[in-house]
Amino acid sequence: MNDAFAGLSAEKLQEMLHQMLLIRSFEESAEQLYFQGMIHGTMHLSIGQEGSAVGACAALRAEDYILSTHRGHGHCIAKGARAGQMMAEFFGKETGYCRGRGGSMHMADVDTGNLGANGIVAGGVPMAAGVGLSIQMQQQDRVALVFFGDGAANEGAFHESLNLAAIWNLPVIYFCENNQYAMSMSIFKASKVENLSERAAAYGIPGVTVDGNDAIEVYRVTREAVERARNGGGPTLVEAKTYRWKGHSKSDKQRYRTKEEVKEWQERDPVARLAQRLLEAGLLDEEALARVQVEVEEEIAAAIEFAKESPEPDPATILEGVYA
Repeated sequence: MNDAFAGLSAEKLQEMLHQMLLIRSFEESAEQLYFQGMIHGTMHLSIGQEGSAVGACAALRAEDYILSTHRGHGHCIAKGARAGQMMAEFFGKETGYCRGRGGSMHMADVDTGNLGANGIVAGGVPMAAGVGLSIQMQQQDRVALVFFGDGAANEGAFHESLNLAAIWNLPVIYFCENNQYAMSMSIFKASKVENLSERAAAYGIPGVTVDGNDAIEVYRVTREAVERARNGGGPTLVEAKTYRWKGHSKSDKQRYRTKEEVKEWQERDPVARLAQRLLEAGLLDEEALARVQVEVEEEIAAAIEFAKESPEPDPATILEGVYA
């Protein structure tokens, strides 16, 4: 059993399933609230990508860092954020993680090691090199893992950062969530190589591709990269192949892909796959699964109520946190 589940305990596996269900429920609820006019602006949902977020963060320690993306709600929850404070941030309330100033695309929770999401494509990638250098110079027993999408892998910042991290042997895991599309651009039109992880060879570092919808395999691969980084082995490029079920953002009409393609990927649902594996292995029964689902529903309902009841930011504090 240990080999099949990468040495993860039954308790840890159940915790991972809980997190994946929580991410799914949080985003589905956020989408409904958006359509009801209770959340404004836009949002980038990661429904369908829960396996990569939870599998990667499960391989980290509490004191390790992550850097996220505009599609970062799952990363935030997987690193230990509270749904109530996240929902309050969506609502633009004072009790949100960024006091209502960041919203969906700029969530950060320093207490859990989440140094923040970034609306700029590949924006967090060079920042991760800086975090890795800070860890190295302070001789800390930490690593930094930066999430980014397949579109970011074609940005100059990606190549410059990997090259620098490789030269300096920085404790950074570069984690590419290849969800097949950079906005509307298919990865098959944007890259000649079959696996983006092959690009690691150009910088003399390991590169590995994993099924991003298999949370356990994501954990296994990320754990190896984390151990390598923590022990002075330098960076690794991990590519998790996955898929976003929803559009790039709320304004996306999705004319670049077919309903059949979406359905095919939905049949590889990472949440259902993990639940089924635990059921088949006897690590979970139907009754326990139902209880977890009820717990998640109650947690999200409480988060929404917390956000609704939270105060609006005081306009007098608008300049607080502005550096220049």
